[in-house]
Amino acid sequence: MRRLKKKIFLGAFGGTVALLGAVRLVFPEVTGGESEAKTTTVTMANDTLVVANRNVVNLPSSNVTIETQPEGPELPELTQDPEGRVKWHPVRSVPSYTTCFPDVQDVQIVAARKWGVSPVRDRKEAEHRRKELVYVGANPLYCIDKGMTHSIPYLVPRAAHLLSMIGRNYLDSLYIKGIPLHQIIVSSVLRTEDDVARLTQRNGNASTESCHRFGTTFDICYNRYSTVSPPGQPERRAVQNDTLKWVLSEVLRDIREKDLCYIKYEVKQGCFHITVR
Repeated sequence: MRRLKKKIFLGAFGGTVALLGAVRLVFPEVTGGESEAKTTTVTMANDTLVVANRNVVNLPSSNVTIETQPEGPELPELTQDPEGRVKWHPVRSVPSYTTCFPDVQDVQIVAARKWGVSPVRDRKEAEHRRKELVYVGANPLYCIDKGMTHSIPYLVPRAAHLLSMIGRNYLDSLYIKGIPLHQIIVSSVLRTEDDVARLTQRNGNASTESCHRFGTTFDICYNRYSTVSPPGQPERRAVQNDTLKWVLSEVLRDIREKDLCYIKYEVKQGCFHITVR
């Protein structure tokens, strides 16, 4: 009698499992299949990127979470060859830095005065103008230079959004090219009147009419980058600066061609001088 009950139980259990399996195959949304399908894990160049609902990119190796704007572009799709291997996008750079990024001071100052704030006297005044300025000192999409002494990390909202866009597009571009992730380094942001005065004393070439006074302008290094490395582990293999510079130049060219900003290639300062439009 007990064996009969056991056989009946096992038969009923097996039938139930088979039925649920058939339902899942025919109607995957019933068991959450649709939600799982939107979560993809991709391993690339020693980094693991988890794409959740195509909107959030987690970088566990650096404890960084990047949230894209709802209206922003989705993470680029990677193509594969017939053997299933990922086809990375090539690095092309731009034909000429000086030709592609020619926007001089006379051009940029017009946009700075149009979109910027009135010059800030000192750091104390900047703290009291939070309604006009956005603090950009902490962002997973880019790094603020630790050695920045003649400017403070504030921008007008329009410029802050542009800087985040550049940082996000740069990480996306590294991803689709199969290059280990690096963050851009911002070397100069808002300069107060006190900053300009101290800078002109040290540097005779510094302009008292700097675009940085209006919170619309920032500099991005092209010869230094911040490597994204796993915490508590040795720094990962460095990528040549020339390669990272080529990728950055592609990103900046595409953004400039959309009339979103003016860019000047600065040879002596080692940076791209950028003003929002």
